[in-house]
Amino acid sequence: MTLRQRIALVLCILLSTTICHHARGQEVGIKTNLLYDATTTLNLGVEVGLSRHWSLDISGSLNPWKFKDDKQFRIWMAQPEARYWFCEQMSGHFIGVHAMGGQFEASGVKLPFGLVKSLKDNRYQGWYVGAGFVYGYQWVMARHWNFEAAVGVGYDYLNWTKYKCGKCGTKEKSGHTNYFGITKLALTLIYVF
Repeated sequence: MTLRQRIALVLCILLSTTICHHARGQEVGIKTNLLYDATTTLNLGVEVGLSRHWSLDISGSLNPWKFKDDKQFRIWMAQPEARYWFCEQMSGHFIGVHAMGGQFEASGVKLPFGLVKSLKDNRYQGWYVGAGFVYGYQWVMARHWNFEAAVGVGYDYLNWTKYKCGKCGTKEKSGHTNYFGITKLALTLIYVF
């Protein structure tokens, strides 16, 4: 069983166990991050209320697309998050701590703010793990609909291999990068049961 399959299995078990024990009215929400949707990254999350002030959010993302001219920004990610709500769960201000992990393969892409300038002419692939802190606010819009804005900062360890071009297998070098900065940015639409 590959690492990706093991991670997916553990998340499925945790998610199904949590939902089975806590699926009471107004304590479960299914969500999608509209910012990820705008980048063609498929994503889905489930938030489960654990008590009046605590909830658990488990989200996953997948971008499997390849484009012409060797352009790609393929990624999968899992991001569990424990949240503390100042008033009551799924309404108002919250803070939390999250972990994340996944794999990536990218080439032919120009990232904003001059990040990874060599990505335009090279291919990178690898994996990453990290953790961070998050602050957010959730608005109740209707009986079953909420909207959330959140930002997280933290650390990611990225293990990567650099290749000369998008298709070829000519390895240039391998290494790792320690990243400190934004680890979550979300504008999320939520359906609350």
